[in-house]
Amino acid sequence: MTFQNLPIEEFVKAFLQTFWMLGISLSAAVLAGVPLGLLIFLTDKGIFLRNRVLHSVLNTIANVVRSVPFVILLVALLPLTQWITGTTIGPLAASVPLSVAAIPFLARLVEAALREIPEGILEASVSTGASLTLIIRILIPEALPGIVAGITLTTVSLLGFSAMAGIVGGGGIGDLAIRFGYYRYEDGIMFSTVAILVVLVQLIQWCGDKIRKRTDKRAG
Repeated sequence: MTFQNLPIEEFVKAFLQTFWMLGISLSAAVLAGVPLGLLIFLTDKGIFLRNRVLHSVLNTIANVVRSVPFVILLVALLPLTQWITGTTIGPLAASVPLSVAAIPFLARLVEAALREIPEGILEASVSTGASLTLIIRILIPEALPGIVAGITLTTVSLLGFSAMAGIVGGGGIGDLAIRFGYYRYEDGIMFSTVAILVVLVQLIQWCGDKIRKRTDKRAG
């Protein structure tokens, strides 16, 4: 089966590569970004672990990484990508800069979600003599709707970044659109790719909103 002289297998391969990149980078973002956002929040709060030096370092690192355009980040991290994966092309290699970009991005969203927690809840937890571990267990459920919304936004952003990564050898949707849609003047392929991406974004946002509402105690 073909679509505008392009085997359907190419479409399947491209989207599998995209989901592979998305899965790796999103996992890295959740595993590292959520704790990082929590640490940035805690080190800025005098009632917790206030540490101006650590907070300043983490804050600066997050700001610097987020300030670098993703295309430049792709190129700048080529040595690190080569060292980690042994190659600079393919979905696995593209997952390295995607992860580096996603971690501080999600960390900032997690920090913002934590700052939305009413001060009264934080002060009450501290006044009762709760340990730091217990306080974190209180903070996370309270901020969970915001964290879920942040993960949803990060997923959508990574989908766009992964398409960009395809331009420089990452494979996936971007590679498909450029090689077969742009270079071969197959407008149908380009438009179809965009249409599928729009549907994927809508599905991701819909699922994220559903999960967020279920975790929001105020919605009940």
